[in-house]
Amino acid sequence: MPIPEGFVLHDRTSPVTAPWAPIYVRHESDRVRLCIEVRAAHTNSRGLLHGGVIAALVDNAMGLSLGKFLAAEGRECEKGAVTTSLSIDYLKMAKLGQLLEVDTSFIRAGRSQGVTQAFVLADAEVIARANATFRFS
Repeated sequence: MPIPEGFVLHDRTSPVTAPWAPIYVRHESDRVRLCIEVRAAHTNSRGLLHGGVIAALVDNAMGLSLGKFLAAEGRECEKGAVTTSLSIDYLKMAKLGQLLEVDTSFIRAGRSQGVTQAFVLADAEVIARANATFRFS
């Protein structure tokens, strides 16, 4: 399945996401979007996309988007951002071979906290919605 235009290999890896590679990223002016093709490493015992993979990907995308938002305002996260709250509504399932995109759609940042929202799409259909709060300094 072809990766959508504008996505490149995600160069920010972590021990959690390394087994899920390749992960693709698209940097936009106001947010970061992530994309993967659902493979066996992303699934549960029933062959469906595991909710924990969704949680890790939305957390990653929303945190990176918060950093981009703050940078655009001339603000820095000297020590980075830490997730203090994450909630996810799982609306539909995703299966092997589907293209998964995480799109951060709303960001609001105060002095030391940021609130974000993201939608997860499988083959362009919304399968999950996530909200998170981050603390930064």
